[in-house]
Amino acid sequence: MAQLGNPTNTIEILNKYKFVFQKKFGQNFLIDSHVLDKIISAAEITKDDFVLEIGPGIGTLTQYLCENAREVVAVEIDKMLIPILEDTLSAYDNVTVINSDVLKLDLNALVQERNNGQPIKVVANLPYYITTPIIMDLFERHLPLKNITVMVQKEVADRMQTGPGSKDYGALSLAVQYYAKPNIAANVPPNCFMPRPNVGSAVINLTLHVESPFEVHDEKLLFRLIRASFNQRRKTLTNGLNNSSELSFTKEEIAGALSALGISENIRGEALTLEQFIALSNQLRSIHK
Repeated sequence: MAQLGNPTNTIEILNKYKFVFQKKFGQNFLIDSHVLDKIISAAEITKDDFVLEIGPGIGTLTQYLCENAREVVAVEIDKMLIPILEDTLSAYDNVTVINSDVLKLDLNALVQERNNGQPIKVVANLPYYITTPIIMDLFERHLPLKNITVMVQKEVADRMQTGPGSKDYGALSLAVQYYAKPNIAANVPPNCFMPRPNVGSAVINLTLHVESPFEVHDEKLLFRLIRASFNQRRKTLTNGLNNSSELSFTKEEIAGALSALGISENIRGEALTLEQFIALSNQLRSIHK
């Protein structure tokens, strides 16, 4: 079986099937075997693992996953790639390809059925335009996950692990750090892909907290507060929360909660740590029981 980490083999397969890259799916295929090795090692894939791959493309990374994992389910949205995957993965009997949009798939049922509800690993070379929705979706469904290892735009990877005070700090940073411990495993230049993207990429590994280190009384409220405070970054936190259609607290209630926590009511949301957002959420929750 031709290994697709080799650019010549990739070009051969694309020509064989007269494949046309779809801009709407943000397709950039990996053509560097060193990067593929780094992804497998960052995800710590072993023969005990059930792996969900999102966006296998022509199966480049999938081949490596099949070699290293117990079982792989690869979810591909582009139906034009399905015959190619049947070809490139024909040597492996531990892989299932599903032609679907991962955001519409019942992943909890899939994990239950294929892995007895035990924690799985997710690996993906994600299209840039849909990185955040997919990662947030995986967290919010509360899937049993060990880790998520994804190739994303470099600036998105930086955003996931940054803290207060940075221009990159935002709702994504807080969500990722609430659910997991982020670690950038490798920086990947544009020439490792075909076609070449205009920006650098990075492999980031998100190891899910086994036990949440945080005590949150109302998770939905916490994320509504976070979204509201970054929707209007330039406004003070008090005004941002007060203007949000998702929240029903008065300006006085917000100012009172901040004051009780020793936080200035003129602070901006981008200055608060995750722990402070949690404390504020718990404080406001106690007002509206």
